[in-house]
Amino acid sequence: MRPDAFTRTTLDKAAHENFPVAPFFLPRGWRDDLMAIYGYARLVDDIGDGDLAPGGADARHLGAEGVTDRLVLLDAFEADLRRVFDGIPAHPLLRTLQRTVRRHRLTPEPFLALIGANRQDQLVRRYETYDDLVAYCRLSADPVGRLVLGITGTTSPERVRRSDAVCTALQIVEHLQDVAEDLARDRIYLPAEDMKRFGVTEADLARPTAGAPVRALIAYEAERARRLLHEGIPLVGSVRGRLRLLLAGFVGGGHAALDAITAAGHDVLPGRPKPTKTNLMRHVGTVLRRARGER
Repeated sequence: MRPDAFTRTTLDKAAHENFPVAPFFLPRGWRDDLMAIYGYARLVDDIGDGDLAPGGADARHLGAEGVTDRLVLLDAFEADLRRVFDGIPAHPLLRTLQRTVRRHRLTPEPFLALIGANRQDQLVRRYETYDDLVAYCRLSADPVGRLVLGITGTTSPERVRRSDAVCTALQIVEHLQDVAEDLARDRIYLPAEDMKRFGVTEADLARPTAGAPVRALIAYEAERARRLLHEGIPLVGSVRGRLRLLLAGFVGGGHAALDAITAAGHDVLPGRPKPTKTNLMRHVGTVLRRARGER
């Protein structure tokens, strides 16, 4: 089934991620499955963020033409998701996902968690503690890593634990890159207790450039994310072949994005600091070398 224009628009967003979503060196089946997972996760986020492609095709596919309420659209999307497991979904991305789900006998829980994260985004705009933010990441990010393990047949309790750490780190990194964009949506993913500790107010986050307190706060949260990424080294070392390279890409991509934040002087307010491909490849090499020592 060839993707329609609106589906293609969703999938094309993979090129803007911090890490390679479905790189060329993977087997074709894996690439197709990873893109099906990505397309699902991206579309859920687009619904939650109000970023659906113009024209209303997604809402029409879901039987919700003309609906703008995001919670209602998420409900319609969940109903179509459930048809992936017991029926025939209406949305083209979900019909593609159904083949992946059946091929690997995936369960509904991680997909439902991603919808739950976007429902939470409509209701929760601030996070008081770091633990509160990590709990949100368990819904918004960790399920994706678990799905990657599922489609590659490498799930184990230890790998899931380390995958969760990496995915939480990647989510935090994305939040750090998008502070200004999130604030424009009236969302702040910096823990309120940390903002208070560094003397940062919401007005500080709305400025064109960051002052010293904001930069110190971003540096602090970035170091937390980097520590979580380090937990991915044994995960990479626990698998072989092209999967090892893929997971190294995820971990290396996170490090490269953090380097971009550092290179910007931890001033993320003017716009999203973007990692370079050269630095990404350097970090992937470093992760692979360290992973060999973790076997």
